[in-house]
Amino acid sequence: MQDFEPDARLVADTYPITELPLCQLRLMDDARFPWLVLVPRRQAVSEVFDLDEADQHQLWREATAVGRALLEALAGDKLNVASLGNVVAQLHVHAVVRRRGDAAWPAPVWGHGQAEPYDADALADMRARILAELERLRLGERG
Repeated sequence: MQDFEPDARLVADTYPITELPLCQLRLMDDARFPWLVLVPRRQAVSEVFDLDEADQHQLWREATAVGRALLEALAGDKLNVASLGNVVAQLHVHAVVRRRGDAAWPAPVWGHGQAEPYDADALADMRARILAELERLRLGERG
């Protein structure tokens, strides 16, 4: 998996958080919404069905566990999980914690308003919260 590279647009719009067993976990640079992106570390994959069956199950396990942990930790009202790929074809799954009354509620977050980038302190805090939840669930890959 050393030759894996996330799409340049994902790199530009997100911050790396950690490596899960299958996915690279990244935080979308939009402080309005707790928004994670899971990118399977597989080359030339654009659809879930491009993954073998074991990787499909692992992707769903990771997306479900990450989403549940963040929804609970961040006191969200709803979790949106989606794989769109209209702009970035490389397979990636969005997990967005939503709150009633957030900047886009009840509409989707995609294309809504201008992103509000994290400042250094907010980014560090969000990253620490995510990593603490993953550790609590023991989702992070051990090296």
